[in-house]
Amino acid sequence: MKIVFKFFTSILIFTSTVFAQNTGVIKGKLTDTKQPVEFATITLSKLPDSTKVSFYATSDSLGAFEIENIPFAEYYIQIRLVGFQNLAKTITFSEQSPVLDLGTINFLEDNNLLKDLVVTAQKSLIQKTNVGFVVNAGANLTQAGGTATDLLKNTPTVAVDADGGVTLRGKTPLILINGRNSNLSNLEQLPASSIETIEIITSASAKYDANAESGIINIVLKKNKADGTNGALAMGVGAGSRFRVNSSELLNHKVGKWNLGLAYDNRFAGRTRSITGDRTNYNLAESYFLNQDRKDERFERLQNLKLNIDYQFNSKNTLAFEAIGNQQGQDNDETLLSQFTTQSNLFTSGNDRHSVEIRRAKVAEFALNFNRSYEQKNKSLSASVNTSIENGKENTVIDTRNLIATDSPSGDYFYQKTHNYENGVISNAMLDFTQPIGSKVLLDMGYKGTFRSIVSDYLTANKVGNDYVTNTGASNVFDFNEQINAFYGLVRSVKSENSKLSYDLGLRAENVHNAGQTQDKSTAFTNDYLKLFPTANFVYNSSADGFWKLSYGKRINRPRLGQLNPFIDITDAFNPHSGNPNLQPEIIHALELGYNRELNKYSLTSNVFYRHSKNTIRSFFQEIGDGIVLNKPMNIGTADSYGIENILIGKPSSVYDFNVSASFFQQKLNASNIIADAVQSSFNWYGKVINNFAVKKGGKVQIIGNYTSATTTPQGRTVPVYFVDLAYQQKINSHARIALTAVDVFNTLKSGGTNYTSDFYSTRASKADTSAIMLTFAYSFNSAVKEKLLENKFSKEW
Repeated sequence: MKIVFKFFTSILIFTSTVFAQNTGVIKGKLTDTKQPVEFATITLSKLPDSTKVSFYATSDSLGAFEIENIPFAEYYIQIRLVGFQNLAKTITFSEQSPVLDLGTINFLEDNNLLKDLVVTAQKSLIQKTNVGFVVNAGANLTQAGGTATDLLKNTPTVAVDADGGVTLRGKTPLILINGRNSNLSNLEQLPASSIETIEIITSASAKYDANAESGIINIVLKKNKADGTNGALAMGVGAGSRFRVNSSELLNHKVGKWNLGLAYDNRFAGRTRSITGDRTNYNLAESYFLNQDRKDERFERLQNLKLNIDYQFNSKNTLAFEAIGNQQGQDNDETLLSQFTTQSNLFTSGNDRHSVEIRRAKVAEFALNFNRSYEQKNKSLSASVNTSIENGKENTVIDTRNLIATDSPSGDYFYQKTHNYENGVISNAMLDFTQPIGSKVLLDMGYKGTFRSIVSDYLTANKVGNDYVTNTGASNVFDFNEQINAFYGLVRSVKSENSKLSYDLGLRAENVHNAGQTQDKSTAFTNDYLKLFPTANFVYNSSADGFWKLSYGKRINRPRLGQLNPFIDITDAFNPHSGNPNLQPEIIHALELGYNRELNKYSLTSNVFYRHSKNTIRSFFQEIGDGIVLNKPMNIGTADSYGIENILIGKPSSVYDFNVSASFFQQKLNASNIIADAVQSSFNWYGKVINNFAVKKGGKVQIIGNYTSATTTPQGRTVPVYFVDLAYQQKINSHARIALTAVDVFNTLKSGGTNYTSDFYSTRASKADTSAIMLTFAYSFNSAVKEKLLENKFSKEW
């Protein structure tokens, strides 16, 4: 690994100092003749392919936009916002004018067109791409003071359950941060205020990681590139059943070829949760019914510090360095009452268990990125190296008393303690190169190396006398190492003005070597395999405002460390959970047919999809004796899902716009390879409605509704999830804004489900204090970054 990193670092240093300059800046300002126009989408397509978006930006509250590092070429620029005239024009960008200022552009409603512009398509808030779409995180007013998980709850086509589990079309997506694998992929580690955009990739080409069973969610962090010295501050305070506080600070200085930026975010919040569970054990006469009542109170702390240093050697070569420091903690105080009764409800046994869990984690992440363009159109080179280092510690102290009757503890306390210490490093080395082949075809080639090493130290100890004695049967150290070397090739067409069909055909080869073992050698495994992943995408432009897309891709879902780690968590002694070191990767075949149509005030995207997976990884519950049910991930066999996904965007009037998304799919899970009757099939759906109202000058109201139906598991069903969020935002003056947010207004967000097997039937219901009110104030100096903390318009990094 060290040799590979030295090699790539040498490439970065060498190329950045040798190659010459060939990029510049395109900027402008939008107005409706009376006031600036914000939230407009500006896209650049490098000709002759006017359908493929190469660069994009969003106008800020002054109507200004700026796109940097643009290679000199001929471009097709489009400016769009639902309810406004769509503007389009061909521009020539050359070395003679490295800063192309388009000046003030009149961007009008109704039918008032600029003299030299033509009407094309339109979009608002969501920027569609060849592989999915991009969501402007700042358009979500309701999640000020929240986390990345909260933002995803209100992101079109994404489903998030009450426990924070993220799914896309019914399956778990790959989470990337700034386009890279990261220890920050725990979304509770990222404040919403630090996020610029959320990129949803549902039909990835061979250029992207194959380890994405349902798609990729790339979270792009804010990065300001405005000229001069700029700063902004946001502060928020609120409460549910407990208080919540957050703040964000941002500072950048750009002069000449240098851009320096520093950002800090924090979030502190209290939380309570109540969980009830009931289980019927058909084969245990003395423990026929299990009733559990759990209460916990948690205090969460989260801090992020981000540094970026960019240097533009010349217009062809740029080098960017990024460092992120993350610190998080959770203090959890939990009580759990468990009682067993006979079938006639006579008490037989039980206990009252109390635990205090202290979690602390630190993440340090570093990235170095180099981009190189050439005089030849469409030819480019990029290289990057990055590493993410995590140190996490979890300590738990448990005291337990037995019950002699219902709700009647007696006798001495039994004391235990556990710890789970985890040190992990994830590093990536990437190289991408694009070479034109003639005038109509491009060849993309690249390499990505992912290197992961994690050591997890798990200990359980019982108190004997005045000392804690290690339980060797439930303590161990698990060491896991993985190397993934991937190479890809992609052939894609350069669409001409006379051609309606475009395509890309790719093949990705991934060689995986991983090994894991426990310190006592009780568990040891090694995997070494090479797999090929073909992809194909075809786009047919049926009209000036509509196109069809057909896609196929083979993907893989590799087991995560938590799924491989064999340690058994005993916080709930009757419902423990563990990993499974014998898991095999899941293979997925995905087929998709989509249609996109742009109308005057509306935009519609519809996709029909089918997915088949083998060796599907799902949680599986098994009764292991003495009234104990173990939750462990298993390869259950196969899973099939097919359905339709729709996004409708519209602005029927000047004071109202909306975004409606819905997914409907049938899912069948076949776990008969484990238990003969474990075959489940059901219809599932989820939808979101985002409503935006302009109530008066400078004021906005946003109402968001979410619904996710009950979903199928291998042995049961989850409960439906639904909630409503509400926000009001008001300009105070040219430098300040204030926002009032109410999340889960009707306090309906909850989780749970049922499991039913030949051995037992169980139900679980969990309710946290998800209903809360938040007041946020934002202030900025230097108009270049005015109001950007409440409305994310920082430039795209990846």
